[in-house]
Amino acid sequence: MKARNILRCLIPALALLAGAAQAGVTVSYVKPDDFLDMPRAERDRDQILKDISAHFVSLGKELPPGQVLNVTITDFDLAGRLEPRRWAVDEIRIMRGGADWPRMTVNWTLEQDGKVVKSGTDEVSNMMYQQRMNRYFSSDALRYEKQMIDDWFHKAVVDTRVSKR
Repeated sequence: MKARNILRCLIPALALLAGAAQAGVTVSYVKPDDFLDMPRAERDRDQILKDISAHFVSLGKELPPGQVLNVTITDFDLAGRLEPRRWAVDEIRIMRGGADWPRMTVNWTLEQDGKVVKSGTDEVSNMMYQQRMNRYFSSDALRYEKQMIDDWFHKAVVDTRVSKR
């Protein structure tokens, strides 16, 4: 049973790593079945992990040549809460804007030509996820998580904040 779960998580990750290596980003997950608010359906869980990995890869295009970002996500909680539908077998995500904000724990290293430039373990969250402008369309199921990842990436990894002097 455990081997099946590991293989189920590794197959999509390995497929993404092939593309991630070109983009300068590798993404891995530690015990993704234990992440809060992941859908019960295996196909839906795998799609969420694939979409999150693809988002990290797309952000990696902002890295200078020669830099590689290695990301290990040890915990991930999606925005909102999953609740069962009354007459269906699937679940629906309800976002109330209260204590249901997205959050993640990420271990990361940024390497330049094989040498570690920056690294860290960060607890990332977006407590005001429904009160902020969001550049992602409302049809994007992971728009709040992507916004949170963007904020973390630009602050911690590439540090593109404008300094106030």
